[in-house]
Amino acid sequence: MSITPTKLEIARDLLKKSIVEKDKKTQSLIHKAQERINYKTIKSRLNLPSTANSAVDGYGILHQTFLNNPETEFEIAGIAKAGHPYKKKILPHQAIEIYTGAIMPEGVDTIVMHEKCKRSNNRVIINEKVKQNQNMRPIGENLKRGEVVVKKGKLLNAADIGQLAASGNNEIDIYEKLNVSVISTGDELISSKANKRLRGQIYDSNKPMLLSLLDHKFLNIHDFGIVKDNRNELARKFADALSKNDVVISSGGASDGIEDHTQNAIRDVGAECLVWQLAMKPGKPMAIGRKKNKFIFCLPGNPVAAFVCSKLLIKPLLIKLAGGVDLEPLVVKIPSGFEHRKRKGRAEYLRAKIISKDNGDFLKIHGRKGAGVISSLTGADGIVEIPMDYETVKVGELLKFYPFEHRCL
Repeated sequence: MSITPTKLEIARDLLKKSIVEKDKKTQSLIHKAQERINYKTIKSRLNLPSTANSAVDGYGILHQTFLNNPETEFEIAGIAKAGHPYKKKILPHQAIEIYTGAIMPEGVDTIVMHEKCKRSNNRVIINEKVKQNQNMRPIGENLKRGEVVVKKGKLLNAADIGQLAASGNNEIDIYEKLNVSVISTGDELISSKANKRLRGQIYDSNKPMLLSLLDHKFLNIHDFGIVKDNRNELARKFADALSKNDVVISSGGASDGIEDHTQNAIRDVGAECLVWQLAMKPGKPMAIGRKKNKFIFCLPGNPVAAFVCSKLLIKPLLIKLAGGVDLEPLVVKIPSGFEHRKRKGRAEYLRAKIISKDNGDFLKIHGRKGAGVISSLTGADGIVEIPMDYETVKVGELLKFYPFEHRCL
């Protein structure tokens, strides 16, 4: 029976619509919430900053006094430092020596940097044109009371943690971790821990690669071992993994060959098949099943195909399943530095490096082609997409590029 492969974008949308929103939460200290998913929208209980303060080291004055007479010699009334405010009112003919972060005293509305002033003993003259309110941080510049600090479903990063702390949060509610199991299939596979390798056997690279790729704090990843090419064994392994996890990810056996049993095993455990093949290269032989709100992702056995499918499809969906908002992979457009030919009908994803020259950046294909050539991933900066309807790529054409994490700050 002929199967029409599903476009990657359609598969994403279909799977997102199939997800039932997660509702289990736990509490966490904010400094331990990095890479966890925020459970509810948090709003600021205060203005940040709560008082106007200085953005630089310098002298605080009343702008109108300078406007009336730019040659005014201001009398220095005292010093204001961060955590040590000057409590008296500054008179119109006075200035305050003020440091970054210090509260603006009453009577001051403008700060002039030290290097723009000339000081003599206890007096200071301003040597530049001055704008009112310059170099001051107004109340609520960072956050206003009632403004959103972090939205529900946000995958928290270090900047979010800093913002939460600044707005007075010490503990927050986060979603419980999503439980994910990883399985490899194939009679030829052995663990890299094996002492002996027989003729025809190969070390399992997919499972260690996937365990590493999915090593995120919002996930609990479980190693469910290697399964032989046997339909009943695979179905039993799927059933066991589904009973203990929210998601099962297998690699290998997703094609239509005699020893490819994942499709039948999905049916055997009572799961509905949502996707059978993807219109992409590498990655066409991929099956996805759902049982209630649990999912089975059956990746191709070729390592590059498994990697690309995990990056572009599975990882964003795991964030969504774990309670997160839609988070598509980061994509930028960069000119091609190569020529390429392909057949229409499915998108191609090639490993590439960014080459920087004086006239700008361009993409260069990295490593040897082939869905099993894992060395093409090592040293690559990311994946370049050749759209479905393309037959040729010319030098200089803008192409979508998905950078790997090591190229993102």
